[in-house]
Amino acid sequence: MHPLLHTAYAKAARADFPALLRLCEQVRSDPAVTPDHLLDSANLLNQYGFLSDAEACCRQILALAPKDLRPWVTLANLERERGNHAISRAYYARLLSQRPDHPVIRRNLLIGLEYDPAVTDTDRLNAAHAWGEWAIARAGGPRPRPPLKPLGDRPLRLGYVSADLCQHTVGLFLHPVLAAHDPNRITAFAYSAGAHRDWVTRAITANCRATGGALRDVTRLDDTALAQRIQADQIDLLVDLSGHTAGSRLSVFAHRPAPVQVSWLGYFATTGLAPLDAVLLDHWHAPAGTDRQFIEPLLSLTPGRWCYQPVPFAPEVASSPHQTTGTITFGSFNNTAKYHIEVFALWARVLQAVPNSRLILKWRTFNDAALKAQVTDCFQRYGIAPERLDLRGPSFHETLLREYADIDIALDPFPFNGGLTSCEALWMGVPVMTWPQARVVSRQTHAVLHQIGLPDLSAKDPEGFVRLAANLARDTARLRDLRRGLRAQMQASALMDVQGFARSLEETLIACYRRTEGGAAMGATGSK
Repeated sequence: MHPLLHTAYAKAARADFPALLRLCEQVRSDPAVTPDHLLDSANLLNQYGFLSDAEACCRQILALAPKDLRPWVTLANLERERGNHAISRAYYARLLSQRPDHPVIRRNLLIGLEYDPAVTDTDRLNAAHAWGEWAIARAGGPRPRPPLKPLGDRPLRLGYVSADLCQHTVGLFLHPVLAAHDPNRITAFAYSAGAHRDWVTRAITANCRATGGALRDVTRLDDTALAQRIQADQIDLLVDLSGHTAGSRLSVFAHRPAPVQVSWLGYFATTGLAPLDAVLLDHWHAPAGTDRQFIEPLLSLTPGRWCYQPVPFAPEVASSPHQTTGTITFGSFNNTAKYHIEVFALWARVLQAVPNSRLILKWRTFNDAALKAQVTDCFQRYGIAPERLDLRGPSFHETLLREYADIDIALDPFPFNGGLTSCEALWMGVPVMTWPQARVVSRQTHAVLHQIGLPDLSAKDPEGFVRLAANLARDTARLRDLRRGLRAQMQASALMDVQGFARSLEETLIACYRRTEGGAAMGATGSK
């Protein structure tokens, strides 16, 4: 790494973005700069939302080393962040043709398809299936199921695999469930494939130990070594929490290190991997017919797909902003990769239906002036003046939560909904409007709203979305009541019943193991 980048990372962590940009520009101007230095700069700039500056670093790499494919990976990711999914998809298709055995290229291509509204369910299923066949071939071919040890009355030895066992959506959803596991039923191990460690990691470590298990740092283990570690821990049932998201170790499941293997929580589509015995969803995320989008069997968690607990530093709910401003403010704090022209067109209709209303969008990529101009121009084409938009860059988590004080109603993107984002908006007293579609990932907020007793905020079509949003905006008395009562309503619901959720999850996983155990026993008897 270039010496200046060590300082740049430190400045970025303190949100000193002018210093970050200045230092990265000095790296670019260094006569001795290398492609590696520039790639490090590009990835750092992308991490903090400076897309144009990151792209400039990538273009400089290509001028120095035209055959280097690494900047094209970053450029594809930048286009996804901008919502330019067709361009990102084309970049990844070209990269895959040149490096068909590269795991990151394959993984990133798949995750990009989930954001892309133009990709069909059939195309996504086929792409995932192709990944699954590649992963199995890379693991040395299909592996037999390891022997199942009779469960009897002993605890199920459960392993969770993720790169996000930290203050990330997965870590935040997981650690309360781990704390609620019954050590008489579950011995929990967590396999941490990510480098970041924080208070959530410490909580997960302690919660695993409380069940008689442990957290394992597996960042330096390849798939073979990780499979051996899982087998040494005698894991009965292994849970993937990442799917094809960043840092995923899903390919280790192709080695079949555990007798029963399932996907849960951190992914929202088929993994494409045949050795998985189930995907855990719920009936809101997976209505009748959803199984056609998966190669794995679907298992339903009765309380819901996940359980929510707020971060300990969440501030108190502020009063409704329209009481002060006299106007309604809509907002969304989602990843800009979830935004595209159809989302903005629908949201513009909402703004037109509510005169003088405003829209706040917040994500790290609004550090980028060019992206802000692109979004502003798009809304202008739909008749929304720039002064009605407020595009905000990143902030620390507690500050982000405080900024919900500026929003009356949150708008959910599609087809990739909010998950934790929607839960946090609701916890801060902000109702969320959603339009569920066929994909599992497009039904996340729909599921949460049903769990907490607000199904009327889930629209059936675009016209319904506009009508519901406009009606709620006019019903200022209900907005005030929601602001005051949403927390209590959530706390009384299944969404926040950690003990109930943990018992349901345990029962589902134990039943899955026993069914497989019984099936394996019958198979063994029949083969004699």
